[in-house]
Amino acid sequence: MQHATSGDGTRISFNRVGSGLPVVIVGGAFSTAEAGTPLAEALADVGLQGVTVDRRARGGSGDTAPYLPIREAEDLAAVIDAVGGEAAVLGHSSGAVLGLFAAAEGVPMRHLFLSEPPFRFGEGEPPADLPARLQSLVDDGRGGEAVVLFQREGVGLPEPVIEQIRSSPLFAALVPLAQSTVYDAVLTAAVSTPTAAMIDPPVPVTILRGDPTFPLLVAATDRLAEVMHEAELVVVPESRDHGLDPAGTVREIRRRLAADQSISRSRSSNDS
Repeated sequence: MQHATSGDGTRISFNRVGSGLPVVIVGGAFSTAEAGTPLAEALADVGLQGVTVDRRARGGSGDTAPYLPIREAEDLAAVIDAVGGEAAVLGHSSGAVLGLFAAAEGVPMRHLFLSEPPFRFGEGEPPADLPARLQSLVDDGRGGEAVVLFQREGVGLPEPVIEQIRSSPLFAALVPLAQSTVYDAVLTAAVSTPTAAMIDPPVPVTILRGDPTFPLLVAATDRLAEVMHEAELVVVPESRDHGLDPAGTVREIRRRLAADQSISRSRSSNDS
């Protein structure tokens, strides 16, 4: 793993696979850099560089209080700077919310890919006190309960699914990420409805969603495409039920980056 230092001094861990234009992968709830490895390897296979990141309070990355969404935007900026200062960004789930927020804050990106961002646009919002209750559980050393609470009220998983996860070996790996549930809850509440700057970011945007996926995400991506007039909505049929298929996703990333390059060459030719 390599490390970048964010604006508040927090150490952010990342890993690089392949060469070429970096594509920074920003995962969603409970995701670490390791979860992005299959996508990073698929990017490397087509001549791009996959960059997987441990968001703050996850994996090998540090954490510095107090948390604010802008701190995570600075984390992303630090990673992009560390890999050469120019990169595309692929955000999945809450990582897509973060990616769009960061772009609106001026974090430089070649292209932004938003995979199933859970924007709610003011409908069916989690309770406003969810972040505070999550933090209280974490502070009391009850990380497992925080994980379950976030799954129930932040994500909206059905109780049978929550119980299945809690009784599986996977659950033990989620508990150390409990602090990150607070941050995801704060971030997604703060920009549940995208701001004007997020609707018109200074970067090309492609919205990705699977088929089928959860109704909330279909509604979110359709609504986002409606308000972001310059963004393209692309259905990736290989991605299903909020899972990101590496091959199908890389196919769409590669196409859009190639189109960006063609447009850039055309503009340079016209300018000359």
